[in-house]
Amino acid sequence: MFSVSDSVLHTDPAARPRLVLASGSPRRRQLLSDLGLDYEIRLRDVDESFPDHLRRAEIAEYLAAHKAAAYAPDLAPGEVVLTADTIVCLDDDVLNKPADAAEAVAMLQRLQGRAHEVYTGVCLLAADGRQVVFADETRVHFRPLTTAEIEHYVRHYQPFDKAGSYGAQDWIGMVAITRLEGSYFNVMGLPVHRVWEELAGFGVV
Repeated sequence: MFSVSDSVLHTDPAARPRLVLASGSPRRRQLLSDLGLDYEIRLRDVDESFPDHLRRAEIAEYLAAHKAAAYAPDLAPGEVVLTADTIVCLDDDVLNKPADAAEAVAMLQRLQGRAHEVYTGVCLLAADGRQVVFADETRVHFRPLTTAEIEHYVRHYQPFDKAGSYGAQDWIGMVAITRLEGSYFNVMGLPVHRVWEELAGFGVV
């Protein structure tokens, strides 16, 4: 259980639904902690394939809801599970997590010098069946990068757990991202402004 001693929350903690984070992402964990939220982490393997007809935000929403459904049978009364999935889209191509260094370099070669979209889908599912699914979009602009810069990043930061082969909070974010249209935190993996609003609707905050 993670908690923040100086909570910004005003309701009685004992009366609030209990938040469960179903994600292994250290960035999502940190963002929720920075919001001053108490939460429990639960992890399980969930298939991340999706129907071929889905596009962009639909994919992110589908994956988030699909993950939440896997946790639904085990939710105790008063619990709310949060699941999320972040995808990187270049045109209509989805750039997933790279399998190895060569694929990471190839992805970044495609992204450099161009703009692309990052979508994070989020699902909040309560034990009583209430559910909210949404996605947030951020457009990210990369300056042109040299092969040496790309290889340096992949070699030293090994972004193999990141969609699109990069983390905005990493070295490459500092040297490559010239402009963002939308939420920076969405690119990190969680649109916290929207998450906060929706958690309020569940009584978590």
